[in-house]
Amino acid sequence: MSDALEEFGWRGLVAQTTDIDGLRAQLASGPTSVYIGFDPTAPSLHIGHLMQTFSLRRFQLAGHRPVPLVGGATGLIGDPKPAGERTLNESDVVAGWGERIREQLSQFLDFTPGPTGAVIANNYEWTQPLSTLDFLRDIGKHFSVNRMLDRDAVATRLAAGGISYTEFSYVLLQSMDYLELFRRYDVRLQVGGSDQWGNITAGIDLVRRVEGVGVHALTTPLLAKSDGTKFGKTEGGTIWLDPELTSPYAFYQYWVNADDADVSNLLRTFSFRSREEIEALDEATTARPAERAGQRALAEELTTAVHGEQHTARVTAASQALFGRGALADLDAGTLTAAMLEAPNAEVPANAVPSVTDLFVAVGLSASRGEARRAVTEGGAYLNNVRVSDPDAVPTAEDLMPGGWLVLRRGKRTFGGVRVSR
Repeated sequence: MSDALEEFGWRGLVAQTTDIDGLRAQLASGPTSVYIGFDPTAPSLHIGHLMQTFSLRRFQLAGHRPVPLVGGATGLIGDPKPAGERTLNESDVVAGWGERIREQLSQFLDFTPGPTGAVIANNYEWTQPLSTLDFLRDIGKHFSVNRMLDRDAVATRLAAGGISYTEFSYVLLQSMDYLELFRRYDVRLQVGGSDQWGNITAGIDLVRRVEGVGVHALTTPLLAKSDGTKFGKTEGGTIWLDPELTSPYAFYQYWVNADDADVSNLLRTFSFRSREEIEALDEATTARPAERAGQRALAEELTTAVHGEQHTARVTAASQALFGRGALADLDAGTLTAAMLEAPNAEVPANAVPSVTDLFVAVGLSASRGEARRAVTEGGAYLNNVRVSDPDAVPTAEDLMPGGWLVLRRGKRTFGGVRVSR
């Protein structure tokens, strides 16, 4: 069971631990309850949360019990951000987000009753009934204000102009979570991102002071791209797990488009493939980068994990068809629409569809009508994967693909769409 640490180690998923030998002994002693907290500060988890969600899954596969915690209470407060105070959301909004996040977490873990069966907790359950006086007497008395002021997040905010008592107190609430989960589920390990180190160690100290027991911490590195940009962000915004916020097609394409310099690290962080399989994908990516073997393997694995096999089959079929290696007409309207909305697109009324030349200009695949006509005459313009020979051709209703789209492509890899509205 202590193999979990070896697994985290070779994958590069260990940033800090309190006592590596003590943690190894704890994990070797039998099934250990491990918790990670997820505050509902948005209506969905995003791909940055997958590292922690999958951390719980890795511990479960190694014979331990995952205890994901939905922060129904801490989500009402907000962990201090360096940039300034958070906007506080209404209680019913946070509760609704918390329920949605609970459902998302449930799909990644095994809840079969037993020593390793997952348990989902919500800290609103023990925080809401607690009176202010009891909180100050039972929890607050164990915290030194001097040490709280030394925390990086607090020091940054104080230097920038100040911090509210609300966010200053967040560490007390998160620490109380560790104490309560130790009491309820014998949780002995908290995992989180390296930016949570101060909060986690404060919880360890609270458990020691109140219960006289030593518990453990493990943090994972904060993930960034090789070019220094933030992981999980695109020009279109955050990559969410909710298909209503980020379509399965856009989710799949995010991983397919990962830079070659990032894919090895991404495979180790997010894939459940073995070390040998990942090293083989590393070699394939290096030897034949145009095939994007590592990116495609990762995209298929994660899209299946988050959205299911059926959606993965649809988006891989769409990805092939858009580059002329499949039938566009066989795609469902939802998947093709999601793909077209990720590409340059335009809309025209059904009673005024212009020529192919004008459509290429409208979508932005050509800068001018002259350039579009040259693309046609040189054989590099396609409508629905069929080479266009007449620059003045006007598409008809029979040309419409599912969802009312005309799919334009210039060359092998540049495509866009025109939606014909009725």
